[in-house]
Amino acid sequence: MAAPGSIGPHDDIEKNVDGRSEQTAVAEGGDEKRRPSVFAPDRETQMRQGSLTVYHESFFSAFKPASFKKNPNARVVTEATDNEGRPLKDQPPAEPALALKLKQRHLQMIAIGGSIGTGLFVGSGSALATGGPASLVLAYGLIGIMLYCTVHALGELAVLFPIAGAFSVYSSRFVDPAWGFAMGWNYALNWLVTLPLELTAASITLSFWPGAEDVNPAAWVVIFWFAVVIINLFGVRGYGEAEFVFSIIKVVAVIGFCILGIIIAAGGVPGSPQGYLGAHYWYDPGAFHNGFKGLCSTFVTAAFSFGGTELVGLTAAETENPRKSLPTAVKQVFWRIALFYMVSLTIVGCIVPYTDPELLNGSSSTDANASPFVIAVKNAGITAVPSIMNAVILIAVLSVGNSSIYGSSRTLAALADRGQAPKILGYIDQAGRPLCSIILASAIGLLCFICAAGSDTRTQAFNWMLAISGLSSIITWASICVCHIRFRAAWKYNGHTLDELAFTSQPGVIGSWIGLALNILILIAQFWTGFAPVGYGSMSAGDRVENFFMAYLSAPIIILFYVVFKIWKRTSFKRIQDIDITSGRRELDLTEILAEERAERATWPWWKRAWKVAC
Repeated sequence: MAAPGSIGPHDDIEKNVDGRSEQTAVAEGGDEKRRPSVFAPDRETQMRQGSLTVYHESFFSAFKPASFKKNPNARVVTEATDNEGRPLKDQPPAEPALALKLKQRHLQMIAIGGSIGTGLFVGSGSALATGGPASLVLAYGLIGIMLYCTVHALGELAVLFPIAGAFSVYSSRFVDPAWGFAMGWNYALNWLVTLPLELTAASITLSFWPGAEDVNPAAWVVIFWFAVVIINLFGVRGYGEAEFVFSIIKVVAVIGFCILGIIIAAGGVPGSPQGYLGAHYWYDPGAFHNGFKGLCSTFVTAAFSFGGTELVGLTAAETENPRKSLPTAVKQVFWRIALFYMVSLTIVGCIVPYTDPELLNGSSSTDANASPFVIAVKNAGITAVPSIMNAVILIAVLSVGNSSIYGSSRTLAALADRGQAPKILGYIDQAGRPLCSIILASAIGLLCFICAAGSDTRTQAFNWMLAISGLSSIITWASICVCHIRFRAAWKYNGHTLDELAFTSQPGVIGSWIGLALNILILIAQFWTGFAPVGYGSMSAGDRVENFFMAYLSAPIIILFYVVFKIWKRTSFKRIQDIDITSGRRELDLTEILAEERAERATWPWWKRAWKVAC
């Protein structure tokens, strides 16, 4: 722990009136540009000690001309490393580049809303049509178990190492620097191509309303693109506030739909042409469709629907106090899977038959007109609610677009800081924004005009670009599980115990092995359904080949990234005894603090202890 009067590299000091940088550490009698220690106390401890002075500024100060100037001392990765990821002994002066402005409420809503998007609202429709209601619930439940294990593993790592570029840095540190390079670019490419897709989906969603469909989609695309870019130029605070609002709206909408869905299934809608439904559609047309292959196809769709949940680990580097904020956000994964997916999709399976033609009539996989949530309300004869659901879907689309710029820009900046991407992408301004990476991500978002033009040929080209990162989330999750397994082995090897960790994964290492196994099963299922999809007997040989590469193109690209970097830098696989478990930790010794917190928890009533375990 740093002594009183010292300042750590991760403390967020907002800009003072005299123009000092936002990350500049100010202490009485201290040097503003002293060499940082990676073992500094957190923000809360320093403020309590009186060693930290905070200068408040307005929300719009992020757009002052001076805020765009480069912070010459700021680096995303505050410790300099060699090709093997080992910290160098003589590090140049560096300040933490990113602003620590995400609060606990931001983190919780990002965690809750991160998995509520077009995958749930729209993608579940194609999954229902392919596999039937039982396959829908079973597949999403299995993926939910995998994600529960994976996010807990990520939470344990992120609380201990709240560092930028979390996934790639963990892979470099615990597995192989070449694998970290591949994972970093894999994740960045995923978000870079997601942005134009989501902007296009937003313009398609607007076509639901009369009048909007007559407007050139390019006009809507420009508006949405401008909105998400401005939000991200506000910095992480803008991103956090936007996601806070977006997530609240999505959560309220899902809860409202669940209540309405039960009323529809019970025949409680006056004048509904359907009457009482109950579980009728589970018997006629049936619970399963297309047999085991239908289940596997739904399994793959479910995996993509949860993409974005891992963002909670990426935000740890810009969180005020991850030791207190992250555990709560991570433990809520179970509840959002149970409520937002299992409950809502069970209801969907009861009120929308998988034979409904509207499920497959959407113009794309992100067309809100193919959403089972919208179809269910329309079939019940309710006129106003479909428009409300489409508005929610539009917000969900914009939320994913907002996350696309955030996720890609932070990952690219971390890669640049480690010499694994063009150096210019590591440009950090005085407001703590990876400015050049944000500009690059925003520019690639303009590719949405390819689809907005409406040409089938251009849309096909866009789908191929999207295939580049088709397996991104699955491979990222698998890598997180491997990193956690390797970390636990290195932690034990160095003589540490789990009592020294501020947060431990509830399913533990066994959970990480389960998560890894399920991710591998998803990859196998994706290979099979890509090689021989449902209805492949009627497909031409050319269509079969095209379908396979669209489903699995990202795998050879990731392998290419890995092999090229491996040969270029001649990296080696990390041995347990060589793994660094020190760099990047904000607090080196938590023994006394954790002992005090555990003693306090021992005095809590049973219901409060149970609540804290669950939430």
